[in-house]
Amino acid sequence: MDAMAEELQRNQQQLKIQNHEPPYFMSYQLKDTEQHAMVARYGAIFLDDSYRDRKLYADVRVGSYELDNSGPEEYEFFGGGKGSSYIANREAPLDDSGLALRTALWLMTDEKYKAALSQLLKKRGESVYTVEDPNQPPSFSKEKPASYVQPPMAFPFNRDRWSKVAREVSARFKSHPEIFDSEVRVTADKVTRLFVSSEGGRIVTEQTMYGLHVMAVTRADDGQLLDNSRNYYAPTEAGLPDDKKLAEATAKIIEELLALRKAPSIDPYTGPAILAPEAAGVLFHEAVGHRLEGERQDAEGEGKTFRGQVGKQLLPTFISIVDDPTLRSLREEPLNGFYEYDEEGVKGQRVSLVEKGVLRSYLMSRRPVEGFLQSNGHGRSQGTRKPVARMANLMVESTKQVDDAELKKQLIAEAKRQGKPYGLIIRDITGGNTNTSSYGYQAFKGVPRMVYRVDVKTGQESLVRGVEIVGTPLSSINRITATGRKSGIFNGFCGAESGNVPVSTVAPAVLLQEIELQRSVEGKDRPPILMSPAASSTASGEVK
Repeated sequence: MDAMAEELQRNQQQLKIQNHEPPYFMSYQLKDTEQHAMVARYGAIFLDDSYRDRKLYADVRVGSYELDNSGPEEYEFFGGGKGSSYIANREAPLDDSGLALRTALWLMTDEKYKAALSQLLKKRGESVYTVEDPNQPPSFSKEKPASYVQPPMAFPFNRDRWSKVAREVSARFKSHPEIFDSEVRVTADKVTRLFVSSEGGRIVTEQTMYGLHVMAVTRADDGQLLDNSRNYYAPTEAGLPDDKKLAEATAKIIEELLALRKAPSIDPYTGPAILAPEAAGVLFHEAVGHRLEGERQDAEGEGKTFRGQVGKQLLPTFISIVDDPTLRSLREEPLNGFYEYDEEGVKGQRVSLVEKGVLRSYLMSRRPVEGFLQSNGHGRSQGTRKPVARMANLMVESTKQVDDAELKKQLIAEAKRQGKPYGLIIRDITGGNTNTSSYGYQAFKGVPRMVYRVDVKTGQESLVRGVEIVGTPLSSINRITATGRKSGIFNGFCGAESGNVPVSTVAPAVLLQEIELQRSVEGKDRPPILMSPAASSTASGEVK
């Protein structure tokens, strides 16, 4: 920290090219990452690895808070600017050598400063051809600098235990030859972050994340590839599931995959559907959450779905949405999106985004947008990528709640009203993606795993497969007619411009008056021709 502060001060005071302005703002960030990974397949360890590195990020700005080199027109000069023939290394020394660290920062700062000057000159030149916007917000927000040093966190990793668990769990799939591939992955990550800024910010944080992932793959008789998985995250090693829970989860994965193999492939569908809590969470994350990220309101190439809509009714009046990175857990379940300070040194804050269907705010980094000139602590990034506004813990609340049985009754009634022979219940979803750009359609897609067809005459549920959820964001969300009482938690990682960041979504089940499902990509590949060696050995009585 001292070495970073000293080099920052030296550059802040002395860095300047003749006839050009010096930086008005600078910040350095170092991320010290420790990682452990254990992977098993077919009852054997395939990967047992540990890794450590230190990476650097420098933010060098020229101009002023009102107008600097950043903005919608910003270009990433990976080589330090046009004509540069050398790229400074982004790595920091693993040895605690202050001189080596300062040298690495010196080279990177020099490169960033030259690039920033080039960007600002280009921005000023292009302004000659652009109509002036009287409502143009500043380039960078002024924030109160924070000083915070988090106490050290323990980072145990019981390699013997996890190698035993990984072997045993992965071996369970060998007795089911239809499941031709599987994997058990145990991971542990610890990131220690040091942040200093020319405004006086001094922050040290530590974050640990443990993961346990069980995945298996099979094919239906028609060749469609089917996968199933369970993913667990916890901030402590003790928070991962015990042996009993893992055994039950693995048995459920196998049971569901075998059922999916026999399930019929459904035709494309438009009609009513219930999305279970986790599936509903993915819908809100993709259709709404991404479109409320600050940079998307004025960045070039963005569709700007919700720009200028603050104070207007966008969603059903019984729906409210908040994002709260200050929540560590909910109902004793850890939330992936918790953090103390974002990557720009701003304390994470709870933000009310939608109140009773009315848009109230955006997720903000230090890049202002019209009407919102301050950060609310959502500038996030993976590793050393440039931070932008991102979700953390997105929470959907409803005042129109019914129990599960009533929600199903309403589904059947709506399907009958529309003349449909069945409605759908989507109980599980693998994830989704969305297009927020102005190129192409404003749309999102979800990939459901466990989809059930509900007969309107009998109420009987039958498993089907082979479809994807598609739709346009505002149209889909506004077709919600009711929600369940219980909220579910979806923990995972979200990928966007600033990399993969840990997130959580909390939402109740929702009843949609209409949802569109398109046929998923059909695979016609044959399954493996011969039985696996494990299955062959079992059939012949051999034990290997």
